[in-house]
Amino acid sequence: MEIGIDSFASAMYGTNELRSVDAMEQLLDRIAFADEVGLDVFGIGEHHKKEFLDSATAVILAAAAARTKTIRLTSAVTVLSAADPVRVYQSFATLDLISKGRAELVVGRGSSVEAYPLFGFSLNDYDALFEEKLELLLKIRDQEVVNWKGKFRPQLVNQPVYPRALQEKLPIWLGVGGTPESFIRAGSLGLPLMVAVIGGETHRFRPLVDLYRKAGAMAGFSAEQLTVGLHSPGYVAATNEQAEADYYPGYAELWTKLGRERGWPPVTRRQFEGLLSSTGVLVVGGPERVAEKLIRHSEALGGVDRFTFQMDNAGLTHAQLMASIELIGKKVIPLLKAK
Repeated sequence: MEIGIDSFASAMYGTNELRSVDAMEQLLDRIAFADEVGLDVFGIGEHHKKEFLDSATAVILAAAAARTKTIRLTSAVTVLSAADPVRVYQSFATLDLISKGRAELVVGRGSSVEAYPLFGFSLNDYDALFEEKLELLLKIRDQEVVNWKGKFRPQLVNQPVYPRALQEKLPIWLGVGGTPESFIRAGSLGLPLMVAVIGGETHRFRPLVDLYRKAGAMAGFSAEQLTVGLHSPGYVAATNEQAEADYYPGYAELWTKLGRERGWPPVTRRQFEGLLSSTGVLVVGGPERVAEKLIRHSEALGGVDRFTFQMDNAGLTHAQLMASIELIGKKVIPLLKAK
């Protein structure tokens, strides 16, 4: 199982609001350190809000590429519905050249929808936009000269798209939440699947992952081609007790705030403890608990090829995040390899 981290480039964490320049410098330090201690992948999300600095994902990843050697660098996710697939491909092909073949994309429709009005798109076209733009992005990835016609973008006639990625087939993952159609789409296209499970119990997604694998098999893809990734909130400290003490205050603050925006009830300590259970979504604890939980999650979903920690949290300082990255690299990954 590959292990990595996804970040939304939060401009606010710890006890005080950081200057944006400081938050960005610390984020790049964390990516470089993740590479140093042996993590496999680091992802940067996409938001267009004051509290996040990730509106230009490929730019951050390019800066990280100059400071790293082996870690793979990916979006998490690119809101493809509100983007131009030509520019998306060009940006990540350029990143692939800078990083010497370490670039990837995770594309999706986006759970935060501020990009749609910002770039002049209607939420009424939420799925149609994504379906059409995914088709174009894959065609650009697979063909140097493109002929294409759609509804939401001017057609391309014998149009070459440059630069080309260093990797023969730039990896494009499909980021999904809980919509069955999204799992089926990923399987039918033979795309690697990144499942964002941010609440409840992870094993409840098994029927959806089975839909992905079934759709992929029906489309002629082998089991080895149907890669499954899992993205969930998580944090590692020296002990279970320390991890919970570090993580809970900021987790409750962040998810209660999101709840006000999306109609969820406030977070309680009892709910938090339920999510820490063996089947709960939170991968929070000491190295042993975290490694055991990742193995259980993988077994529950019929095999997970990649797991990414979402560690952005209003209560965690840069020093705590760096310590967590070190524990993931030096403790959690060796424990997983030994099992």
